[in-house]
Amino acid sequence: MCVASFPKRLTEGYENFLSGRFGRERERFEELAQRGQNPEILLIGCCDSRVSPELIFDAGPGEMFVVRNVANLAPPYKPNDDYHGTSAAIEYAVMGLKVKHVVVMGHAACGGIRAFTEMQADPYMRPLAPGDFIGRWIKLLAPAAETLGPPSEPLRDWSERLNHESIKQSLANLRTFPYIATLEERGWLHLHGAYFGVATGELQILNEETGQFCQASAQAYREAFSATPRF
Repeated sequence: MCVASFPKRLTEGYENFLSGRFGRERERFEELAQRGQNPEILLIGCCDSRVSPELIFDAGPGEMFVVRNVANLAPPYKPNDDYHGTSAAIEYAVMGLKVKHVVVMGHAACGGIRAFTEMQADPYMRPLAPGDFIGRWIKLLAPAAETLGPPSEPLRDWSERLNHESIKQSLANLRTFPYIATLEERGWLHLHGAYFGVATGELQILNEETGQFCQASAQAYREAFSATPRF
């Protein structure tokens, strides 16, 4: 055995990958290795283990450039001496890979959104971690929370409203990047908001003109759930 402590689940998954997808798409992987990647889509998603963009969108290797962080947040443009992993990935995808679309995808029951909601409800709440990295990061949700105002409904419902509003705020933050604003104005780059229901499998797309989220592929969704259950 190479390294006994390496997770067995990963080695088993890798073996399945070798005998399955890699075998079927070997030429694709070889082409990507030789020519490099050329994805058209940058997707900013949550690092929640239940929400895999490649799985949700049935994406093959090289099709999407994916950035995942707590609560799928895009920070505003703020160059300084701090570390900016998400901003660096955005810059590389837009300016280096020249993607044509940027999608910010939130999801139901997001732990980062819930944590912010609980902090708002209880200002005496202890830090989320010794260094409080998460607490500092999710403060990016504050402008979206201010837009909603204090909750007038159960916190769970307000949290989901904040979830949707944070997607809009992330899109606004993306437009503070000078090159993104310029490329979008020229029609070379398009920004999108999306929201995925973990339990339902429903995908909603943001209509920025109305500010509302509408169901994507409604007919396909109905057909997926119309089959008679087999017993």
